[in-house]
Amino acid sequence: MQNSADRQEYPAHWEADVVLRDGGTARVRPITVDDAERLVSFYEQVSDESKYYRFFAPYPRLSAKDVHRFTHHDFVDRVGLAATIGGEFIATVRYDRIGPDGTPASAPADEAEVAFLVQDAHQGRGVASALLEHIGAVARERGIRRFAAEVLPANTKMIKVFTDAGYTQKRSFEDGVVRLEFDLEPTDRSLAVQYAREQRAEARSVRRLLLPGSVAVIGAGRSPGGVGRSVLRNIKDAGYTGRLYAVNRAYTDEQKEIDGVAAHRSVRDIDDHVDVAVVAVPAAHVPEVVAECGAHGVQGLVVVSAGYAESGPDGRERQRELVRQARAYGMRIIGPNAFGVINTSPEVRLNASLAPEMPRPGRIGLFAQSGAIGVALLSRLHRRGGGVTGVTGVSTFVSSGNRADVSGNDVLQYWYDDPDTDVALMYLESIGNPRKFTRLARRTAAAKPLVVVQGARHRGAAPQGHAVRATRLPHATVSALLRQAGVIRVDTITELVDAGLLLARQPLPRGPRVAILGNSESLGLLTYDACLAEGLRPQPPVDLTTGASPEDFGAALARALADDSCDAVVVTAIPAIGETSAEDAVLAEALQAAAGEAPSKPVLVVHVELGGLAEALSAAASTAPQVGTKVAGVAAERGPVAQPGADGVPSAPTPAAPGGTRARGLIPAYPAAERAVRALGEAVKYAQWRREVAEPGKVPEYEDIDEKRAAGLIGGLLERGQGLTLGTEETCELLGAYGIGVHRAVPAATPDEAVAAARSIGYPVALKATAPHLRHRADLGGVRLDLADEEQLRRAYAELTDLFGTPEELRPVVQGMAPRGVDTVVRAVIDPAAGAVLSFGLAGAASQLLGDMAHRLIPVTDREATSLIRSIRTAPLLFGWRGSAPVDTAALEQLLLRVSRLVDDHPEVVAVTLEPVVVAPGGLSVLGASVRLAPPPARDDLGPRTLPAY
Repeated sequence: MQNSADRQEYPAHWEADVVLRDGGTARVRPITVDDAERLVSFYEQVSDESKYYRFFAPYPRLSAKDVHRFTHHDFVDRVGLAATIGGEFIATVRYDRIGPDGTPASAPADEAEVAFLVQDAHQGRGVASALLEHIGAVARERGIRRFAAEVLPANTKMIKVFTDAGYTQKRSFEDGVVRLEFDLEPTDRSLAVQYAREQRAEARSVRRLLLPGSVAVIGAGRSPGGVGRSVLRNIKDAGYTGRLYAVNRAYTDEQKEIDGVAAHRSVRDIDDHVDVAVVAVPAAHVPEVVAECGAHGVQGLVVVSAGYAESGPDGRERQRELVRQARAYGMRIIGPNAFGVINTSPEVRLNASLAPEMPRPGRIGLFAQSGAIGVALLSRLHRRGGGVTGVTGVSTFVSSGNRADVSGNDVLQYWYDDPDTDVALMYLESIGNPRKFTRLARRTAAAKPLVVVQGARHRGAAPQGHAVRATRLPHATVSALLRQAGVIRVDTITELVDAGLLLARQPLPRGPRVAILGNSESLGLLTYDACLAEGLRPQPPVDLTTGASPEDFGAALARALADDSCDAVVVTAIPAIGETSAEDAVLAEALQAAAGEAPSKPVLVVHVELGGLAEALSAAASTAPQVGTKVAGVAAERGPVAQPGADGVPSAPTPAAPGGTRARGLIPAYPAAERAVRALGEAVKYAQWRREVAEPGKVPEYEDIDEKRAAGLIGGLLERGQGLTLGTEETCELLGAYGIGVHRAVPAATPDEAVAAARSIGYPVALKATAPHLRHRADLGGVRLDLADEEQLRRAYAELTDLFGTPEELRPVVQGMAPRGVDTVVRAVIDPAAGAVLSFGLAGAASQLLGDMAHRLIPVTDREATSLIRSIRTAPLLFGWRGSAPVDTAALEQLLLRVSRLVDDHPEVVAVTLEPVVVAPGGLSVLGASVRLAPPPARDDLGPRTLPAY
C-alpha cells in the first residue's frame, strides 16, 4: 500500500455511477495501488492500435515501472480515474500537473497533461466523455485550471472527445502531433453539451426498460396466482411483441412452458439475450438473481419484490446493496417494491405490471411513486362515464416504488423528446434532487405540459424507502420554485387528471378571457363565479334556456369561438326530461362540429348527470395517435422529436405554440364547474409561462463588480475556519465589491460613544438596539429615529436602557437617517436540496407573520427580478397604494440582481440577509446586512454527471 508520504487520504467523494451514451451504467473511481492486476488485465484487452494511439509507439505490454506509475497517485498532482463494469476496468484517464516548461510540478502550477485509454469493446459508448467531465472536476478541485493533451492526428475519436466538450480551447500541430489546450472553467457551451449528453444517456437508459426486445419474469410460480405469475399473465395478455420467458428455480426439468411461455430454471439457461428482467422473488433471493442477470447481460431490472427500505433499517441496507450490485453490472433498476411499467406503443405492447388490463393507447405519460396511486390514475383515465370521462389513453406508465435508482428525473429525460407523449402527469411523494428536477422540468415544460401532485407534503419526512436530500425550505417555497419552472402544480389526484385531460385534448388558451354558455342560468352563474375565483376574466353567461336544441348549442358555440374577445369557452349543460342517449350523441356532434371550425381555442363542457353526453363527446375522437401505425383501428400520430443540433447537442422538440390549433378533436367533460374552471385556470397560467420563457431575460453584467477582490476576501476569511458569520466591516467590504452599499452602524457601548459616533456620521441619526430579541422589532420600541442633536440622542439612550436593560444586553448602534420609504427584506440562501434561492418581501409582519415572501432560483435574470418584486401580495405598497408615492423599484431590481450575482459567482457565500432595505421614491438604503460563508461543496450542479449515491 502507499504510505502517507506518497498519497493523500483516498478521495471517496470522487466515486460515482454514471449513465453511458447507450443507457448502460459504469462506475468511476480513483485508481489505487490495489488495482495493479486489474490494470494489467485491462491493458491486455486493448487493441494494438489503441495502445499505439495512447503511447505514440508500439507498446504491447506494461512494465512493472509502468504499473507502479499508473497505480500510485498522490490525488493532488497525479490522479488516475477508472471506469469499471463488474469490478473490471473498461477505461482509464490520468492527469499529471506540469509547470510552464512542461515538466512535473506542484501547486501553484495550474496546468496538467491528460490522457485516456478506452477498451475497444467499449469505445463509442461515451465513456471517455464521462471520464473527461469527472477528471475535469477533480482537477478544478485541486486548483488546476487548464488541461493539455497531445494526440496523434489519426486518433480522430479522441480529438472529437476534446473538441466536442465545449470548453474554450487552443489547437496546434507540431512534430506530427496535435496539441490541444483548454480551460476547465465551465462555459455555457460546455454545460449545454453536458446536459445534452445527460439527457440522451438517461433517456436511453429508460427506453431500454420501456422498449425491451425480450423480457424474463423471474419468480413466475408453477401454479396460478402470486405476483410473478400475475405479471407474466399481464405481459402475455397485453400482446407483448417481443420474446417472453418464465424463470423459476422450482420448475422441473420436464416443465418447458408456463401458460404457453417458455420456462427456464435460471436466466442463464436462456439461449437468447434478455433485455429486461422482472424480479418477483423474496428479497433474500434477489442478490442471486441479480448476479445471474448481470452475468447473462441483462440490461435492466423491474423489481416488484418488497422487503426493502420501506421495511426499516435492515431493508434500507438491502436496498443500497441491490443498487450497488445492479450498477456494478451496468444495469438500471425500477423499484424495488414497484408496481411495474407499461408501454402501449404498438411496437412493444408491454404491460410488465400488476395492472390486470392494458390501458388504452394515447399520449399521456404517467409516473407514480405509489402503486396504489398508480392504479387510481390508470383507472380514472381508463374509465368511461361519470367524473372525468372519455377515451383518454396512456403512452407510458412507470411506478417506481422506492425509486432506489430510476426516478422521476430519469423518466422526464425520456418524455422530453418521446414522440408518443404530449402531456406528462406525475405523482411524487418526494423529490430526491429538487435542483435537477427543476432544471429538467423547465426544459420539459417548454416543450410539453408537466402536471405534478406531491403527496406526503406535511409529514415532515420522506416516505419510507425514499432517499432524499434534506431541505430547509418550506413546502410552499419549493412549490413556488417548481411553478416558476413551468410545472403545473395541483393538490389532488382529481385535479391532476382534470388538468391532464384538458391539456391532452385541447389547445392552450391565448389568454384569460372565458365565454360561458349553456341551458342553465344557475350553472352558468356558478361557472362565472368559479372563473373569478381562479383569476380568469369571464364574460356574462349566455343562457340558451332549457329548451335549447343541439343546433342551438352548436350555433352559440360557433359564435363564441368566432368572437375575438374570447380565449376559451365553457359549455354548461343539464339534461332534459326524458333525454335519450341518441340525443346526447346529437348534442356531442353539434359541439364537435362547432369546435372544429375554430381549432385554436379550447372548449370544455360542464355536465350534470349526462353520462351519455360525456361518452359521446369522446367517441368521435381519441387521444390515441392519429398518424402512422394503427392501434385498435386508430391511426397513430407522431409528436415532435428532438433532432441533433450543432456539435451533437440535440435541439429541443418543437413545442406546440401557446394558443396553437387543436391537435385532437376531443372535448373534455367535467361533472362540476369548479373542476372544469380549475383545469382551465392552470392551462391559462401555463400558457402565460410558455409565452414568457419564449423571451427569457438576461443576467446583466456590471462594470463596477470586482469579482477578484471578493474572491480574495472570501478566501482569506475562510482560512479562519469551516464556516463563519462575517463581522460588520467584513460584510460591508464584501458587499461593496458588488456595488452594494450598507449604511454604517457604529456600536455605542456608552452614551459618550453614541455622541461621538453621531458627530462622525452627522445628525440626524437613529439609535437602535441590535440584541437578537430586539433586532428588526421597531414595534417593541427598540428604535429611536430622527435624533437631531446630542440632547435628543442622550435622552433616547437613557430611555432604551431604562426599558430594556444594560448596554451589554441592548447592543446599541448609531446609524445615519435614511430617506423615508417602504421597509423590505432581501435574502439569499444555499439550500442543500433546491440550490441557491433569492427571496424578497416586505420587512416585518408581512414576511414574518403572513409568510408573504417571493422566491426565485439563482442566477436571477432581469425579467425574473422584475417579476419577483411584483409577486408578493403586498406589492401594491411599492407602487403608490392609496395615494402614496411609488418607490424606486428599478433600484430594488438592481439590488436583487447584484445579490444574485454575488451568490452565483461565489458558492462559498451560503447566506445573505439585507434587512431592512428602505426603498424610497428615489433610491434605496441598506440599513442592515449579514453574510455567512462556508467552504464550497466538492461537487455542485455544475459538476460531472452522476447517478444518486445510496
